[in-house]
Amino acid sequence: MGKTALISGITGQDGSYLAELLLAKGYTVHGLLRRSSSFNTERIDHIYQGPQHPERTLVLHHADLSDGVALVNLLRETEPDEVYNLGAQSHVRVSFDTPLYTADTTGLGTLRLLEAIRASGVDTRIYQASSSEMFGSTPPPQNEDTPFHPRSPYGCAKVYGYWSTVNYREAYGMFAVNGILFNHESPRRGETFVTRKITRAVARIGAGLQDRLYLGNLDAVRDWGYAPEYVEAMWLMLQRDEPDDYVVATGVPATVRDFLQAAFAAGGLEWERYVRFDPKYERPSEVDALVGDPAKAERLLGWRPRTHWRELAELMVAADREALDAELSGATVRIDR
Repeated sequence: MGKTALISGITGQDGSYLAELLLAKGYTVHGLLRRSSSFNTERIDHIYQGPQHPERTLVLHHADLSDGVALVNLLRETEPDEVYNLGAQSHVRVSFDTPLYTADTTGLGTLRLLEAIRASGVDTRIYQASSSEMFGSTPPPQNEDTPFHPRSPYGCAKVYGYWSTVNYREAYGMFAVNGILFNHESPRRGETFVTRKITRAVARIGAGLQDRLYLGNLDAVRDWGYAPEYVEAMWLMLQRDEPDDYVVATGVPATVRDFLQAAFAAGGLEWERYVRFDPKYERPSEVDALVGDPAKAERLLGWRPRTHWRELAELMVAADREALDAELSGATVRIDR
């Protein structure tokens, strides 16, 4: 019998890649699905298995991080060997508009899941998706010992989730780890996140479907990696003998402008002709630079990044152009990169 895993946020970018990884390793995967009147499962449709599947290894459950009782019941029902908490309101700019909702899902949601594990009595290991946004205005490079100074409701909520995870590890002996992941992108990234907004615009401008791209701060420095590689690090953290916290990053800085230039160049376009500034995309408090130091992950997990920001921009542009061509031809679009 293979292992069993439970993933919150399974329909997101990271959740979909992680589900693929675990299924390939022989896991049975259970995923939390928030009830909605519309489907939001396109990232996992290619691996979905219906209830009548004879050898079903991917099972979706209606549950939410706001419902602690449902979490206890689900843990008792599935008895997972590993839990990956990837669910959150994860858009930094949006967190300024919905601070209480962000705090409830991203911060308290983590605490509810930790307490549900304790209350259920299920012997499991939990991965908490922490974020580089916790560092905020603390200068780079940032590692596991860098002080937190969050600059958004999202960053504050992630700090709460981080320390809740540490507390349950120390108070109850729980195998609980924090993965402090720096920005990681892919063709499955949501279309309102800046990297995907840029690469999607390149495809649409090249096809004559869009004539402008509006962005905010182009000088922000970030450390961009490739999401499928980052979920490998998540899994590796739960395979160690002892729980610990790890920074996952490339260590290579780039500005939004750098990424923008690379993406438009990949599409054969001059970005200055199409990009315009819109102050509504600026944050009330900005994070100037996030650049991670992944030395600990490299040393203890054997994990190393293989894809850096320029290759990532080119990869995402190619995928968005391919997807747009398929859409315009009436073909089925599958996000399998």
